[in-house]
Amino acid sequence: MADSNTVSDINLVARFLAHEQVSDLSSCPPVDCIVICASAVLHGVETVFRVLQRRPGLTKTLVLCGGIGHSTQLIYDTVARNPTYRPLAKEVAGLPEARVLQKIMQHYFDVSAMTGAGCTILIEDKSTNCGANAVETRKVFAKSGVPIPETIIVVQDPTMALRTVASFEKAYDNLDTPPSILSCPTFVPQMQSLDGELQFATTDVPAAGLWDTKRFLNLIMGEIPRLRDDATGYGPRGKGFISHVDIPAEVEEAWRKLQGALENSR
Repeated sequence: MADSNTVSDINLVARFLAHEQVSDLSSCPPVDCIVICASAVLHGVETVFRVLQRRPGLTKTLVLCGGIGHSTQLIYDTVARNPTYRPLAKEVAGLPEARVLQKIMQHYFDVSAMTGAGCTILIEDKSTNCGANAVETRKVFAKSGVPIPETIIVVQDPTMALRTVASFEKAYDNLDTPPSILSCPTFVPQMQSLDGELQFATTDVPAAGLWDTKRFLNLIMGEIPRLRDDATGYGPRGKGFISHVDIPAEVEEAWRKLQGALENSR
């Protein structure tokens, strides 16, 4: 059973993790680079591709990012279930995540419209986690002769958008003038309680295109310990994978209450 307090705590943590700094790609100022980090929730990918068809001058460089990792099978499964992309299921099986996105782009979107205004499309298909997304993307810039961008928009699964931006900040922290890096999750997942059961209240994305509830809760609960800048977290005082992240007290409190509520519901 999910009461209103539990729903409020989930939504507070989810908003924090989505780190929405760019809410609308169709109207934001042009940037040097957009990086799409592959996710089983394809809404972000589709949003970027649609906007670039209409507005190819939005970015000079588009990077499709993702190798083969522990969540790659979920992307294959999503493609196989999707009524539009299902014909690609056999073709993408076994490919790195970035190549799956590339296939979707080539088959269902107007690539020439994107590149006609000078947008360069790069593929980063070696990374296996969001920290590697950042490191390997920088390597792709160097290999392709693309100057390090001054402005980067990162499009990532909303449950890990904040950590991914912090990973990109870490990847460039040795520069005197690092890029300005902004998060665009393309939507912020929110939940509601209907007859005591948790359901997504997000209207931008069909429920079939979202996580199942259990996975969503596991993802957001697992993120806060990673973001902490302590001995066991990913920050500079811990594993050193990301830049320092300030976690507001109200987010920590919501996470603590959720941990108790979820344990009691098992």
